[in-house]
Amino acid sequence: MIYIYMPSGVCSKEFLIELEGDRIKRVSVKGGCSGNLQGISRLVEGMDVNEAISRMRGIRCGSKNTSCPDQLSIGLERALKSRNAY
Repeated sequence: MIYIYMPSGVCSKEFLIELEGDRIKRVSVKGGCSGNLQGISRLVEGMDVNEAISRMRGIRCGSKNTSCPDQLSIGLERALKSRNAY
């Protein structure tokens, strides 16, 4: 399943999230800090979705109330909800 999430409050513009069962198959990010987001994307590949959410939820970037990892956790939650809605 592929889910596209448009984050808010961060430099990234789009997360393309691909799930395979309860595992993250791939994450691709448009915008943001390329090196950091490529690293995060590779680290979460193959990870259980709920584990990734719990590890990234609530991370802040400087004085912002959110961050790209936090936004990715929100995108992953929405992808799960979208998948379970069918």
